[in-house]
Amino acid sequence: MKSLHELIDELPPDLQEEVRDFIEFLLQKNKQQPKGVPSFEWMGALRDLRSKYTSVELQHAITNWRIDPYLPDKETEE
Repeated sequence: MKSLHELIDELPPDLQEEVRDFIEFLLQKNKQQPKGVPSFEWMGALRDLRSKYTSVELQHAITNWRIDPYLPDKETEE
């Protein structure tokens, strides 16, 4: 079985450059991004929905919104 280096050497120069670009892309993608401290800026963003939904109802509503954001709320239909 040929090594990766041997296989790359068999490619024409333009394809060797593509392999190099792809490897660099994979290496960059694989690097760990430094994780910052979460800001929690979103906290309280749904406060106005507190009287309309229980937490479980809100979870169901959010799931429905993700599936089809154009469907009306079941509660507002009635």
